[in-house]
Amino acid sequence: MIKKYRITALGLLIGALAGYMYYQFVGCANGSCPITSNPVNSTMYGLIMGGLLFNMFKA
Repeated sequence: MIKKYRITALGLLIGALAGYMYYQFVGCANGSCPITSNPVNSTMYGLIMGGLLFNMFKA
């Protein structure tokens, strides 16, 4: 079962890291952006997007 979801798990990890890095380096200057103004929201958005993207490549 772990082998089956390995690519998706990798996508979740990479997506979460990319989401947090986007918050850290780009972010939102005035705090009015709903996704990038909070590190948790940005990380969760990246996590979901990375999981969905990498899930397309399952064999």
